[in-house]
Amino acid sequence: MVEVKNLTKHYGHVTAINDLSFEIRDNEILGFLGPNGAGKSTTMNIIAGYLPSSEGTVTVCGHDIKEDARAAKKCIGYLPEIPPLYPDMRLEEYLRYCAGIKGIRGGNVKKEVEKVMKRLELTDMRRRLIANLSKGYKQRAGLAQAMIGDPKLLILDEPTVGLDPTQVAEFRNIIRDLGKDHSVILSSHILGEISAVCNRVVIINKGELCAVDTIENLERRATGSPVLNLTIEGEQLAAAFVLDGISGIREVQDVIEIDNNTSVFKIILEDEKARQSIMSALIENGINVVEMSIDKPDLEKVFLDLTRKKSKRSKSDNK
Repeated sequence: MVEVKNLTKHYGHVTAINDLSFEIRDNEILGFLGPNGAGKSTTMNIIAGYLPSSEGTVTVCGHDIKEDARAAKKCIGYLPEIPPLYPDMRLEEYLRYCAGIKGIRGGNVKKEVEKVMKRLELTDMRRRLIANLSKGYKQRAGLAQAMIGDPKLLILDEPTVGLDPTQVAEFRNIIRDLGKDHSVILSSHILGEISAVCNRVVIINKGELCAVDTIENLERRATGSPVLNLTIEGEQLAAAFVLDGISGIREVQDVIEIDNNTSVFKIILEDEKARQSIMSALIENGINVVEMSIDKPDLEKVFLDLTRKKSKRSKSDNK
């Protein structure tokens, strides 16, 4: 569907993105994740054909975005971070205008605009001035212009910034639905956004690629041993003595006293299988186990680990 190879962009002596390579598959929602200033918007602008690259290639539906820009752009719908809206136009008027720009003519204009408004639940807003739309509906209007012409690829750059929680949830549902019949690139610095809707993730930092994989695989690759949170009722010292004799425990990292009779142990394990041994040993010694839970690595931990490593490598390279 989309292939990005060795993509680089220089602004004078500053390198905004450096040697990025990844692909977007058919009917996939690909998360494009990175901290602010990582180069996400620059990459999106290059893929969309808004900005030329300094080096590398972008191929969309088999068309090079530089060499065959017209054919490539017919396959692309783009919602930039600031939607390209005209506040003094009515919604339907605006969408008809966008259809005309995309080369749609005659009766097909009305058909296309109606189809997009219906899918995004904008029909009741058709006669409203864009200036009078809520933030959520303005984002939908921006998405509607991207969808006109039924492009195979939708590029969404920070689409939920500034929306309230209800609007965010609604927009996520829209993105999930679009992923059934479009390829979608969703650029965001919001981890929950990516986790909620994406099949795979590209993580960049300081313009360089950190990882490309499914969220599940990234979480499996996360560094660090499992941490067991163990809440017990009873004598803290007695529990510590029992834990000291159990294999599979690397160390007791911390003990938090909740009250005179309840304590929480944070235990670094060699392996999660040690949980059963811990439970059995404590019960045999008359110590009541209230709760046991494992802190597993999530996308936030993976993201922080990968971006910190990239930052450390960059500092080392500059010395």
